[in-house]
Amino acid sequence: MEMESCVPPGFRFHPTEEELVGYYLKRKINALKIDLDVIIDVDLYKIEPWDIQARCNLGYDEQNEWYFFSHKDKKYPTGTRTNRATAAGFWKATGRDKAVLSKNRIIGMRKTLVFYKGRAPNGRKSDWIMHEYRLQTSEHAPPQASLILISFHS
Repeated sequence: MEMESCVPPGFRFHPTEEELVGYYLKRKINALKIDLDVIIDVDLYKIEPWDIQARCNLGYDEQNEWYFFSHKDKKYPTGTRTNRATAAGFWKATGRDKAVLSKNRIIGMRKTLVFYKGRAPNGRKSDWIMHEYRLQTSEHAPPQASLILISFHS
């Protein structure tokens, strides 16, 4: 599932959080066309962080940030807990979720996660950081969809 670069020379993809949630994630959830196909779908739980770079590379080799869509995987079929384990480790949430604003209104939330190699509670912290964005319809409503947009850093 390698992605061909379909962007013009010199293209750099550096969207704001408002653009990520308000345009890309909202359009993806509502099955609307996105002007430039720059964010691919990845099953986050079937790929290790060090393998993501090859799949999500856009236009230049020096980038250290990647974006992709992924569905949340439930830990238990009838539960609400999210499964964030891969074959080699797991993603652990850190800190509190942060609101993503547009015109002083909450449009989404950002969760920060760190990858740990091994199994909890003895995993070894790595340098891989992920920001998981989810759409929020109003300040007090639950998230609208389980599709997430992920900004990924090494």
